[in-house]
Amino acid sequence: MDHTPNPDRENDQRLSRRRFLRYTTTAGALAAGSPAIAALAGTDPAMAAASSSAPGVPSFKWEEATIAELQAAMEAGKLTSRRLVEAYIQRIRQIDLSGVQLNSVIEVNPDALAIADRLDRERRSKGPRGPLHGIPVLVKDNFATDDQMETAAGSLALVGSRVPRDAFVVKGLRDAGAVILGKANLSEWANFRSLQSSSGWSGRAGQCANPYVLDHNPCGSSSGSGAAVSANLSAVALGTETDGSIVCPSSTNGVVGIKPTLGLTSRSGVVPLAHSQDVTGPMCRTVADAATVLAAMTGVDPRDPATAASQGHFFKDYRQFLDPNGLRGARIGVWREGVFGVSPEADAVAEAAITQLSRLGATVVDPADIPNVNDAGGPEFTVLLFEFKADIANYLSELTNTSMRTLADLIAFDDAHADQEMRWFGQEIFLLAEETDGLDDPVYKAALATSKQLMQDAINGVMSRFDLDAIMSLTGSPSWTTDLVNGDHFLTASSTPAAVAGFPNVTVPAGFVFDELPVGINFIGRQWDEPTLIKLAHGFEQGTKVRHAPKFLASLGVRDFVPRDTGVQGGSKAQSRRQAAPTAKPRGNPMAGSL
Repeated sequence: MDHTPNPDRENDQRLSRRRFLRYTTTAGALAAGSPAIAALAGTDPAMAAASSSAPGVPSFKWEEATIAELQAAMEAGKLTSRRLVEAYIQRIRQIDLSGVQLNSVIEVNPDALAIADRLDRERRSKGPRGPLHGIPVLVKDNFATDDQMETAAGSLALVGSRVPRDAFVVKGLRDAGAVILGKANLSEWANFRSLQSSSGWSGRAGQCANPYVLDHNPCGSSSGSGAAVSANLSAVALGTETDGSIVCPSSTNGVVGIKPTLGLTSRSGVVPLAHSQDVTGPMCRTVADAATVLAAMTGVDPRDPATAASQGHFFKDYRQFLDPNGLRGARIGVWREGVFGVSPEADAVAEAAITQLSRLGATVVDPADIPNVNDAGGPEFTVLLFEFKADIANYLSELTNTSMRTLADLIAFDDAHADQEMRWFGQEIFLLAEETDGLDDPVYKAALATSKQLMQDAINGVMSRFDLDAIMSLTGSPSWTTDLVNGDHFLTASSTPAAVAGFPNVTVPAGFVFDELPVGINFIGRQWDEPTLIKLAHGFEQGTKVRHAPKFLASLGVRDFVPRDTGVQGGSKAQSRRQAAPTAKPRGNPMAGSL
């Protein structure tokens, strides 16, 4: 199969469709000839009814269905895993690879239907394994899957490489009976390649769209995971976060995201950014679904030493902490400084949410600001540069069928394929990381100690001072118009303290700007506080129920583009960027909120 992309977006879409057809026509995949799969060659009348969404978006029988509802339908004999997988594959074809072209799914698992068949037979003979039996899951393209799919972090550099095994959390999902439906698009290399990137763009798939307003950005780096699950292309999805990459796309796509305590979920088999901050977590339409998926992701993994500390702190069923009255009697602090006051529209959503917290029985301590956040940004970025160079080399060392072994190899690949990989932005961060000297460097050790201590002390200190159950803030600003020329221009984010500290952060939909741009609020806690945060988030969700499904609007009719000097003095953008690396490291962490 030809993996070489055409820079033109229309051709990118044709490439995606070719890939889709290959994967969904693999031997045996269409053997049963069911109506839903047969409709891949045309339009299934049962699924093509008029929709209240944008023209060309068909209705979907299982829109907004929860895991519990899908399980109930399967237990009642009204649904099978195969029929559900068929329905999601058809929807992917209708609105992701064609139609409105959401571009959130890089590829569909050619084995998905066969897996669903096996799980249906098992259900009939033995009963379900648990709540995830037969449930389709999309995973971000940086989770290793030892199957026919690629694992490439969105980069053409890793296309064709083979992983040694499933990622630990992927195996956990398979063991729980989930069907790995496919790979989700993402910000290439978890958005750690350029200072001027566009979240949701990858060399493999191009730019992912926001399902609410298609010319707006899905945030990143778990862009496709957030967009796809919001658009009902899968029951649930997995994302990763270093600083913001679960909570930001969850917020901007109107879904729930759980960024867990570092070590609660394994990172082995996941393309890394930085081991001192990387986590894996669920992205789902409801808190209950996210809690269900999280349980299958936990456990001690010998290949990820950080998980050893989770012994005695993880649960195999987080649904026990769901409580529709979870806010009653809770003490919630409001972190305003440095987060509020930037986006008036987002502030309005957050202020309304604070009122709801009180109405739902919480004692609100306002303000309860997290101190020293700006002081952590610079050391954090230094840590990420050092760790990425070391961690990516360790990951690449286990791959086969590839010549990529070091960061230098990846840089050389991008240089050699600049027309495909660097048409829109360069690799300045790669170049900065390549200059680092290893994890024994005193500069790295000092930055790691400083950033960790600052944020752990800050969160623990505020919570102790005000006797809080959690700290609440605005997850981020509303989505912005996607701008491939100038890159992202989001206004605010609150992910850094929990990301650097390694503490949990749960975001939940809180409202909309202009009726169609989602905004979330988040609950931040101490290490291993997932049960409390799930309880609080579920209480807020059930007491407000603000989420609505996307309508796939083409545009809001207004633009939020702010032009700025790109610094390109002639020649192609790719050429100018690949020839000139930054001479000084940026102050703070310029990528915080989207890694």
